[in-house]
Amino acid sequence: MIRTGLLGIVACVFLQSAAQGQMHGKHASEAACEEPTLRCATKATPAFGPDGTLWLVWMAGGQVSVARSQDEGRSFSASTQVTTKRLNLDWGPDARPKIVIDRKGGIALAFSAFRDEAFNGEVLYTRSADGGKSFAELKPITANNESQRFEALALDQDGTVFAAWVDKRNRVPAKEAGRKYEGAGLFFAASRDGGATYAEAALAREGTCECCRLGVTFAAPGRPAVIFRNIFDGGVRDHAVMTFTDMSTPGEIRRVSEDDWQINACPHHGPSLTVAPNGTYHVAWYTNGKARKGLFYSHSRDEGRTFSAPMALGQPRRNPTRPYVLAGAKGTVIAWKEFDGEKTSVHIETSRDDGETWSPPKAISSTTDTSDHPLLVSNGGQIYLSWMTKADGYRLIAIEDQP
Repeated sequence: MIRTGLLGIVACVFLQSAAQGQMHGKHASEAACEEPTLRCATKATPAFGPDGTLWLVWMAGGQVSVARSQDEGRSFSASTQVTTKRLNLDWGPDARPKIVIDRKGGIALAFSAFRDEAFNGEVLYTRSADGGKSFAELKPITANNESQRFEALALDQDGTVFAAWVDKRNRVPAKEAGRKYEGAGLFFAASRDGGATYAEAALAREGTCECCRLGVTFAAPGRPAVIFRNIFDGGVRDHAVMTFTDMSTPGEIRRVSEDDWQINACPHHGPSLTVAPNGTYHVAWYTNGKARKGLFYSHSRDEGRTFSAPMALGQPRRNPTRPYVLAGAKGTVIAWKEFDGEKTSVHIETSRDDGETWSPPKAISSTTDTSDHPLLVSNGGQIYLSWMTKADGYRLIAIEDQP
């Protein structure tokens, strides 16, 4: 696992470093920057609060910080450091800090740091009850000392925070019992106090890919839904969706697509899931399988029991990567990155009819330097692209032609 994990990280970092460029902006990120400020960040994650405030959490200089914006990302408040010392933060391509804000303005955060040089991680969490002025002492989300990474958070309408992550705790018992152990386990825990404490971690599924981000949302009140790269028979790493019956009861896994990607390594390229107000599941993912290669989109109108035929995204010759999909009250948006040999561009498609048809792809931002993954975020009405680039810094771009 250590060897394949390292190879996977190196491969993805190489692909990302190939897409580099130069732009300008007052929040610009600098190459040799070691300060915990936004201008030094390489990864930033947004969330809107109930009052319309944009919150941003980022990792820079070995620390995690947050700040807020009242003008859609054009300017930010003085930052608050979540960490008190420099940490070996998880720098893998699919790793980033997570943030959710409840109706009372409470802020729940989670991120992972490496315990050692073998990429064994630890998921840490904290909460702010004073509007981001201060954060509680960092705590591990589980007492287990094995590797936990790729945490994801989702907020239920009653303020419950649901966390899921990839966990390697069962590999040692399996080895001691002489059993083969592939991948990792999908573990979860819920917090009924806004992210101040979490219930004891529980196993949802054994045999998942150990090195890809998860997608987590709510299919309905009290019913989390998770998308992940599962390990099917024969070492095939295709995507699956699991919808919980309630906060503590995992459901069955339902395969998104028969891509037939057989690989004994770490793709470091996870999926995206959103559930529309009418219950439609929209998913986007990357595969390099025998059946299909590249980025794809599909939807399900029966909680993942069946999915529509995969729809290809992007231009294959431009290495489309990092898909993200978000559904809102007015429609659905997909974003991804492409590299044409000189610049990296973020492209979007929009749907007005719940994923049946899509607009032609449109490039809405670009850079000729390194960049973060493109993310989508909504304030309840407008959908925005959230993107961090090396020299131009943080950008929040309203998707004007969304449905």
